Amino acid sequence: MHSFLFLENKYIPDFMAYTFLVMAILTLLGWLATRRMEIYPNKIQNVMEVMVSAFKNLLIDTMGQQGMRFFPLIATIGFFILFSNLIGLVPGFDSPTGSLNTTIAMALVVFFLTHIVGVQMQGMKYFKQFLGPVWWLTPLMMPIEIISHLSRPLSLSVRLMGNMSGGHIVLAVIFVLVPLLVPLPILVLKILISVIQTLVFMLLSMMYIAGAMEEHH
Repeated sequence: MHSFLFLENKYIPDFMAYTFLVMAILTLLGWLATRRMEIYPNKIQNVMEVMVSAFKNLLIDTMGQQGMRFFPLIATIGFFILFSNLIGLVPGFDSPTGSLNTTIAMALVVFFLTHIVGVQMQGMKYFKQFLGPVWWLTPLMMPIEIISHLSRPLSLSVRLMGNMSGGHIVLAVIFVLVPLLVPLPILVLKILISVIQTLVFMLLSMMYIAGAMEEHH
């Protein structure tokens, strides 16, 4: 199903419309989970606390305590990607992460933050990693390092987009061609893939940032 939101003879593409929808859902869930914080949490508060705790533990295991300064960004990316992936499993809905526009926007945020953090932590010494271990290898190492770093946002964005858009298309075709109960194992597999792709994006983002914080020798 493809639809557009029309505003004063202009339209919002599908991926942006569903992005706003996911943002609205997350905002509502956040409000419902925190409006009445209780020692014995309700169902929504309990689910959100479990997810936040899982993201926090993953970040600490990957980056250590010093990575907590990046927790708001990593948790936001995790929640957004997960809900964006899962909303595409609902008949009639599209996944925002099935669009390269959405995934590359997130990947570029991580890309630029990585280098900003690297300069903040190491100063201009951060750029020595692009020069190689010895000066006479610089002509060889510099292009390799530059291409390696530029490939990171491309890898992050294309991997997520490809898995989500391709998987949802296959699932939709199966639902059309076969009886209702037959696609259920595929649906369970797609839910698992949605979770895994969320974790992969988060882990790679944390590894890139953590790598920039470490001094290269």
